[in-house]
Amino acid sequence: MQAAKRLLACSRKRLHASSQACDMHVRVLDVLHQIGFYGVYRCGRPVYDCHLITALVERWRPETHTFHFRVGEATITLEDVQIIWALPIDGLPVTGLDIERSTEEWQIYCREYLGFSPDEEAFKGSRLHTHAIMNFIRTVEITHDTPRPTVVQYTRCIAMLLLGGLMCPDSSGNMVPLLYLSKLEEINTARNYSWGSAVLAFYTGNYVMPVSKAKRQLVVHCNCYRHNFTRTVRTTVRVIRDILDNMPEDQFIWQPYDMDSDRIMAYAADFTPELWRSTCPLIFYAIVEIHHPERVLRQFGMRQNIPEMPDSRDMTLHQISRKARTGTDWGVQHILHIRRWQR
Repeated sequence: MQAAKRLLACSRKRLHASSQACDMHVRVLDVLHQIGFYGVYRCGRPVYDCHLITALVERWRPETHTFHFRVGEATITLEDVQIIWALPIDGLPVTGLDIERSTEEWQIYCREYLGFSPDEEAFKGSRLHTHAIMNFIRTVEITHDTPRPTVVQYTRCIAMLLLGGLMCPDSSGNMVPLLYLSKLEEINTARNYSWGSAVLAFYTGNYVMPVSKAKRQLVVHCNCYRHNFTRTVRTTVRVIRDILDNMPEDQFIWQPYDMDSDRIMAYAADFTPELWRSTCPLIFYAIVEIHHPERVLRQFGMRQNIPEMPDSRDMTLHQISRKARTGTDWGVQHILHIRRWQR
């Protein structure tokens, strides 16, 4: 599970750095809200329970994209992504041409849209070192008198850190693909993309690997504990396993959100609940994963029937990646899934 590595090793480190870098000016927050990323920034640095994640990994099935418990299945849905991060769901799929440029061309591109030209050493192919972005934003002070173009460029830098640090973290731990920046070129239209489905596709797609390997990665990257797994974690994980295995079915009630709370009501006008139960493809460039809310109807307060057998054709999508595919137009490659999403 590459997501386990990214979540535990990358997100925590980079988001902590970005949160310490500066206090966001209200003009920057306004632009973040305009592109739909303010909810991600608002949530701040995530806290992980490595023991719980380890126990959940054992119950993850890539065939259904759900966690399997004795009382039924559960998973992360479009509802969770939209309520927790307030990301837009309804919109265009985040896909397109996997652009290939020279380092000099990337420098010019960054100068135009990020406001600075990184050194050659900051690039690795089409990826940019996050430290280059961090070092730049430390030198910029946003005030009420700062020109609007400068505020927008600065906000794009923050958005790239959010994308590379939490929303779609790169496995290297310190790089962010500049491919994402193409969707932020026009700030006025950036919110037209379905960032929520893209993020869910990314994490669902990266939860595909053998459980044993995933467990090893989780243990290795939970270095905040700095203890031997068999001595420290085993007992805690065993307790969590027992809790998950012995949940009474009559107590399995999914009510994680107080929909009347002020925090949720502040974003309620932007929610699209009619899409939360859509069985549809989730698209993020090379990644296509199928959203299966019909398998977890109890999460929507409905009665769960016996789910159908998963479609084996969905598993073939897991074999597709961006590796060595520079220049591919993923909008053409996945046209059938894009049409299904649009319907």
